[in-house]
This record gives sequence, structure tokens and C-alpha cells, in this order.
Amino acid sequence: MIIFPAIDLYEKKAVRLYKGDYANMTVYSDNPVEIARDFEIKGAKAVHLVDLEGAKFGTTPNIDVVKRIADGTRLFSEIGGGIRDMATVDRYLSIGVDRVILGTAAVENRAFLCEAVKKYGERIAVGADVKDGCIAIKGWIETSALTLEAFLDDLQSLGVKTVICTDISKDGAMRGTNLELYAVLSEKYHMNITASGGVSSMQDVKKLADMGLYGAIIGKAYYTGDIDLAAAIEVAK
Repeated sequence: MIIFPAIDLYEKKAVRLYKGDYANMTVYSDNPVEIARDFEIKGAKAVHLVDLEGAKFGTTPNIDVVKRIADGTRLFSEIGGGIRDMATVDRYLSIGVDRVILGTAAVENRAFLCEAVKKYGERIAVGADVKDGCIAIKGWIETSALTLEAFLDDLQSLGVKTVICTDISKDGAMRGTNLELYAVLSEKYHMNITASGGVSSMQDVKKLADMGLYGAIIGKAYYTGDIDLAAAIEVAK
């Protein structure tokens, strides 16, 4: 299993939200590039980036920071947050990002999703952010009527290879991840499933790895010191 330590970007800083609440934000660093380098020193091979301003407004205000991370490390990089048209996809991939994650646009604009997958294949991932069984959009501010199961069924039929599934109720809460959900998804779908939200202990990492899951995102637990990143990477192997 691949460990994806996360950097959430807001006003060019590394921050974390509590359950997706922009009003409940903690700033962890003014230098996200330095954090990415620390990931690399600790043995990480990948980094998960989210532009929280992008997710809210559909813009790319932190793209210069993303480029500096891509240029300044050897980490496999993926970015999500506000990627809603092909020009933005092209732009991110042209600056050295390895994979882009479509969220709101994958729900609201199926034609765009199809075009992106056709053009870039495995370099397109989709974020499935779940709130009360349905897919949340626009930086988790709105909840759609689309169920997780219906969404994933459609993604698999379209040939999407990688899905980042976040249980919003667990995100940033440090109370464990939704192991039952990921067990079901790993059995039902043949896409690469990455667990996100609430991965807050070595036990979480071990149980997800034992499922044969493709990846797990570690966010707040890295910043608080609850998970030793180097140890988690070893466990995930």
C-alpha cells in the first residue's frame, strides 16, 4: 500500500480543516515545500496535495507552490481542488504534477470527466467525498443527491483507474478511519482505492494495508505526531 502524506494548501500555507470546515482551520506551516521535503526524508514516495481555495472557488491560487513541490522533490505528486476544466488539467500536468484529481467536476460535468480520462488515462483520478452516503461537492460545502455506490459504478464503467474516497465525518477528527467502508469498496471494485479521512493511528495503517488497499492518505496525524510517517511507510509495505 502506498502512503500519501497530505499537504492542504490555503493562501500558500499548509493547513488542516476539521471535517471540511473552512471556519475550523489550523495553519501548520508557512513553507509547504519544506514539509514535502520532510516527507521525502522520511521515506515517502508520493504526496497528496489539495488546493482548498481551488476547491472552494474553482481557481488555482497555489499552483506556484505545487510547482515548487514537484520541482523540488522526487515525490510522485497528485493534486486536487478546483480542477473543473481541461485547461486546468493541462496546466497542472504541464508543470510536473503526476496525477490530477477531479472532484466537483466529475460529478457535475460527466463529459469533461470522459474527455480527461480519454486524453490522460491513469493520470486522472477522481475524488469521492462522502457525507451521509452521498457525494459532497464544492469543497464539501454542498451535498449532491448522488450516492457513493452509483458514482463508483459509473466511474468504473468509464475506465477511471484511481479513486480517492474520503469519509468527511472522519476527516481531521483523529478518531480512526472508516475501515468497514474501505473493506466493502476493495471487495466490490477493481479500481485503485485510496483511503482518506481519519487515518490517525498505526493500527489504521496496518488494517488498511492488510485489506490490500492501493493507498492511504495521512493528514492531520502526521502534523500532530500521532503517526510516525517513516514507521507507517514500513508497515504499509
